[in-house]
Amino acid sequence: MSSVADPGREAHIRELTRRHVLTSWSAQGAVDPLPLAGGEGAYFWDHQGRRFLDLTSQLVNVNIGYQHPRLSAAVQEAAGRLTTVAPSFAEESRAEAARLVSDLAPEGMHKVFFTNGGAEANENALRAARAHTGRHKVLAAYRSYHGATAGAITLTGEARRWGAEPGIPGVVHFWGPYLYRSEFSATTPQEESDRALTHLRHTLEAEGPHQVAAIILETVVGSNGILVPPPGYLEGVRALCDEHGILLILDEVMSGFGRTGAWFAFDHWGVRPDLISFAKGVNSGYVPLGGLVLSDEVAATFEDRPFPGGLTYSGHALATASAVAAITIMREEGIVEHAAELGERTLGPGLRSLAEQAPLVGNARGLGVFWALELVADRESRTPLGADRMKQVQAACQRRGVWPLVMGNRVHVVPPLVISHEDAARAVSVLGEALAEVAS
Repeated sequence: MSSVADPGREAHIRELTRRHVLTSWSAQGAVDPLPLAGGEGAYFWDHQGRRFLDLTSQLVNVNIGYQHPRLSAAVQEAAGRLTTVAPSFAEESRAEAARLVSDLAPEGMHKVFFTNGGAEANENALRAARAHTGRHKVLAAYRSYHGATAGAITLTGEARRWGAEPGIPGVVHFWGPYLYRSEFSATTPQEESDRALTHLRHTLEAEGPHQVAAIILETVVGSNGILVPPPGYLEGVRALCDEHGILLILDEVMSGFGRTGAWFAFDHWGVRPDLISFAKGVNSGYVPLGGLVLSDEVAATFEDRPFPGGLTYSGHALATASAVAAITIMREEGIVEHAAELGERTLGPGLRSLAEQAPLVGNARGLGVFWALELVADRESRTPLGADRMKQVQAACQRRGVWPLVMGNRVHVVPPLVISHEDAARAVSVLGEALAEVAS
């Protein structure tokens, strides 16, 4: 695919957007989104003909890359068969997608409820947990994002929930592990893990474990910093849940389907959740799709009583057909294995080297194709780099043909999983140049 300049079309799109589109999470007068014209693999381009190596995967969902021919063809083929089927009927791609997703989940998780995205997946995880346990409280971490619908935004711990408050009742927040900015004065990963678990236990005791239906965690925290759990933490949360009859919900919306170099991020730790929420990478966002995988024990609750949830487009025919194709392609083309190699051979070593050499980098962390550089004005005090200088880093990368994902004082490095080792190395090199430019 080629990029052809068409500045008149870009101007038209900008004008229509300014007049008629309300942009997410933004003061409308302060944003001017770049109109995109096309994409292929790990690149996208605009209507001026400028090509960018994409380190964002849009919203960390284009795992399989832009315009994968087999995935695009699968959507077109499905549209030629039957474009939509209500949830009250059975449909082949829905059934096959559910089988493929459940096959990737741990043993004893065979049922899937499809949604339109990750927020609805977490909404229905909340409902399932409360119905199964007969309890109403749910514990969620402060550094988390679980979606923008009523329940999901209440589960969310970060500042985006403030505008939606007061939220639904029964949600209690706690601090999760984050060694670089430890809430527990920890100095080692093991200390951070142990002290975070002690804090969680104390929070449970204060809330009454017999009233807690579930603990929900992003397996690897995404939007709030790509925080990889320290040794023993996930296992410790699982043990706490088992001790008190509490369900463990793992939010794999961003970290699932190869992003960390495994099909699900929890595969790295061998932890079995009771409920798995997913979206994004399941079909690389080609058609809106999310879902919830239920353990057989939780699913059995709804054999003789209705599941308390439903959506007009649950298991939409085009969306589930795209998921069948995406999972098949990822298996046949070794995309998950490639993601693991990218993290081990190229992104991990390159970004850690930047953290050692670049004075603006305080910390580098991640797995697979899921990384963050935390930028600081001063390494000793760990003062976060200010918004103006973060914009300078972003602009310096863009001038060099690389489009980074800037969130707070961090650059998230989350390109499509199909990025080549050569392009990944180039991205790291450009980040280094941009950081040196801003530091000087």
